Amino acid sequence: MTDKKKIIPCLDVKDGRVVKGVQFVELRDAGDPAELAAYYEKEGADELVFLDIAATNEGRGTMLDVVREVAKQITIPFTVGGGIRTVEAMNEVIAAGADKVSIGSAAFDNPEFIREGAKAIGSERIVIAIDGKYVPEEKTWRVVIHGGKTSTDKTVVEWAKQVVSHGAGEILLTSMDRDGAKSGYNLDMTKAVTTAVNVPVIASGGAGTIDDFYEVFTEGNATGALAASIFHFKDTSVSAVKAELKRRGVSLT
Repeated sequence: MTDKKKIIPCLDVKDGRVVKGVQFVELRDAGDPAELAAYYEKEGADELVFLDIAATNEGRGTMLDVVREVAKQITIPFTVGGGIRTVEAMNEVIAAGADKVSIGSAAFDNPEFIREGAKAIGSERIVIAIDGKYVPEEKTWRVVIHGGKTSTDKTVVEWAKQVVSHGAGEILLTSMDRDGAKSGYNLDMTKAVTTAVNVPVIASGGAGTIDDFYEVFTEGNATGALAASIFHFKDTSVSAVKAELKRRGVSLT
């Protein structure tokens, strides 16, 4: 596995616009997906993630027209998720310009779907999105699905191991507790997962400062760090984060 780290902006899309909230609610408009994608590529982003955040709860597929518009603007690797429930839908998203597909609730509801997807488009293109929430009385993180609306009986680490055994090539790990809070990534949860699996783990939820990126790479052992609010609302920029991480000796893509 590569030691090189990645900075990955995330476009959460609803009704054709990029939005960002806190703990999956209180969404604010952050702009046009294609324009933002072009901006992030110029800024030096290593990859881009596009999540159609309303697709699953609205019971529909991903907005392929918006995916196509974004894909036209960028050359960097591009992951798309939201509402992907069939191998046919995976193929459509790849045909629209995505390099990888992210599945979350659909994989949890039917783990066999991971195997089917890996067989159809290749393991390296299957990203499993795992949203975790801390349960204090159990001193562990449980998987939440359906955009944080449904708690499950599986721990994050247990589910991470299972998805890798089914053929997942990457894990997108989000701390629901930290989402949009800018209080730092959940280092304990990230480290628990990076220790348990041998595929790249992209940490998400909580980026607020350049120190947060540094810590999730050096202490959490994440391969990539996903961020939204901190970039969309110009608290800092991808180029500034990368320059400072390089100065601190982090090896970047």
